[in-house]
Amino acid sequence: MVMIIDDAPANIRLLNACLVEEYAVRFATSGPTGLEIVRSQNPDIVLLDVMMPTMDGYAVCAALKADPETRDIPIIFVTAQGDGGDEEKGLSAGAVDYVTKPFIPAIVKARVRIHIELKRLRDQLRRQSVTDELTGLANRRAFDEALTREWSRGVRSGLPLSLVMIDIDFFKGFNDAHGHLGGDACLRQVAQALQAAVPRRIGDLIARYGGEEFAVLLVDTDGEGARKVAERLRSNVSALAIPHGRSSVADVVTVSLGAAALVPNSGKPPTSLVAVADALLYRAKGAGRNRVMVPSPDDARKER
Repeated sequence: MVMIIDDAPANIRLLNACLVEEYAVRFATSGPTGLEIVRSQNPDIVLLDVMMPTMDGYAVCAALKADPETRDIPIIFVTAQGDGGDEEKGLSAGAVDYVTKPFIPAIVKARVRIHIELKRLRDQLRRQSVTDELTGLANRRAFDEALTREWSRGVRSGLPLSLVMIDIDFFKGFNDAHGHLGGDACLRQVAQALQAAVPRRIGDLIARYGGEEFAVLLVDTDGEGARKVAERLRSNVSALAIPHGRSSVADVVTVSLGAAALVPNSGKPPTSLVAVADALLYRAKGAGRNRVMVPSPDDARKER
């Protein structure tokens, strides 16, 4: 989708005419309205007029680049100004290109096409960099980024953030018995079972944390909500009924889980939630495995 932000309807009509055959086109005639649409629609590129009343193009560009959700959207300035200093100002503000009016439609189309293709390539590389190749889940890098982002959001909202840490019981023995290919197949099946148990909400994330360990981040979720999700996770894995002859707790593959919830605050790092959930996971393993461990009343009092 192409987003046009220009206060002159005639310019919008001209740009729309040369782009509409190849792209869906949205437009706004003011900076504030344009920002709202960009944040809600996430276009592939923004064509942005520089000279607009109330909020000029430079201010719109700065706002988009300051927002993590929109900062990677390429911006092309479309303006009547042809001064080299203005072009330098626009490119320094974060624009990827600069077209002066009256513009040549073929040039606009070519530049839009190039920058959209470059963005899609960057998006593909980005997806690959945050995806675990074996399971298709988010990887550790994606988890760390999500935890930091959701912790900051929780500081602002005052709502709880939950984390479930998961470990496959006696996975080394399973790997020894079935070889690495069998171990990989087990990890993929467990990943699918875990994913099926996680709510499909914006902000929630399931990741392969490392080796046979997984993590589930649950936004706006208290301890009881995290416990319920953790029990579904445990049940889903057991229901796979993957034979495990080297487990001392069951004849099928099982998992141990630690579920924790904290209300984020600026006085603690995001990793404090990981520390609590990880300690509960090891408590679950020490208590016999194949179970969910949540904070005890004493733990809750200490957190206060």
